[in-house]
Amino acid sequence: MKIALIGYGKMGKEIEQQALSTGHQILLCVDAHSKITIKDLKYADVAIEFTQPNAVIKNIQLCFDANVPIVVGTTGWYNELEKIIAQCNLQKQALIYASNFSIGVNLFFELNKILARMMNNYDSYDVSIEETHHKQKLDTPSGTAITLAEQIIEELKRKSKWSLTPDKAQQLLINSYREDDVTGNHSVIYTSTIDSIEIKHTAHNRKGFAQGALLAAEWLIGKQGVFTMKDALFHYR
Repeated sequence: MKIALIGYGKMGKEIEQQALSTGHQILLCVDAHSKITIKDLKYADVAIEFTQPNAVIKNIQLCFDANVPIVVGTTGWYNELEKIIAQCNLQKQALIYASNFSIGVNLFFELNKILARMMNNYDSYDVSIEETHHKQKLDTPSGTAITLAEQIIEELKRKSKWSLTPDKAQQLLINSYREDDVTGNHSVIYTSTIDSIEIKHTAHNRKGFAQGALLAAEWLIGKQGVFTMKDALFHYR
């Protein structure tokens, strides 16, 4: 693949390393100080975007206009998702987005839904989420934690929304922590007066995120529409 790498922070550099080691080509790297045009992008087979919420919509639109499929790892823009889906379909383009591209995390998402469905019948258990990341992470809670919470709310009738400071039993607590040298840890914990049940994903490094983004990029080429990592991993479409 000829890849346009939009965002050259820690994740961008990890994707570059993984891509080159598996025989792909990095056609261009775009950092926070670079300006990109349709002309810059048009020779790429695919773009992989890990930037900031205030830049992602413009980057998506540039890729649509350049007729380049785009993998989006940036979170914090999903309030614009319906608009982007409509634009993608109108221009017959391709986009795949995820709050987390790690294959392990996406398997964890599937386990989370199954467990929440099972716990629906056991009201004695309350549920909470804990997430820990490095201190440089800008968003709180993480996009992954929000995805976990939304999955639980969809399956568990006794929870209606998530909160960092819940004041009602129907609210799902997310505890967010920021520490040195933590790539990303997520736990879903069900607790009763008798016992606790916990499922957990621990990222040891960024390689899993990079490998997942490259897998998504390979899968996306030649397709039209808006997809999630679930589509790429389990081929639901």
